[in-house]
Amino acid sequence: MQVKIINQSNNPLPAYKTPESAGMDLYANLDTPITLNPLERQLIPTGIFIELPIGYEAQVRPRSGLAFKQGLTVLNTPGTIDSDYRGEIKVILVNLSNKQQTIKEGERVAQLVVAKHERVAWQSVEILSDSERGAGGFGSTGTKG
Repeated sequence: MQVKIINQSNNPLPAYKTPESAGMDLYANLDTPITLNPLERQLIPTGIFIELPIGYEAQVRPRSGLAFKQGLTVLNTPGTIDSDYRGEIKVILVNLSNKQQTIKEGERVAQLVVAKHERVAWQSVEILSDSERGAGGFGSTGTKG
């Protein structure tokens, strides 16, 4: 699938790191480093603008290494980029660690996954069909196999 992209940063285009990767890295596009205090959030620009085909979305997701090693994650994960959005892709990073974390120019801050989606037409009914699970949720199936 071809996707139109504008890169206003000095960083590489988002790319898959391995042949079977689902996500492509997004890089911070910063004039100066940004320091996040514990529990602070900041909008990190990427310099990337895309034009997705109708029926597709891009999802901004955390990078597992950044989350595990530094306690930095994407706050609204996954963040959805709709096919009609033409603005810059920005990443809402939050520092969940107990110490300051600094983001520098060119640092990989998130990953981007492009996915097909469906649109629904709601059908109002009075009753839903029964299922084995029923209305059970929020841990109703337990924690062990």
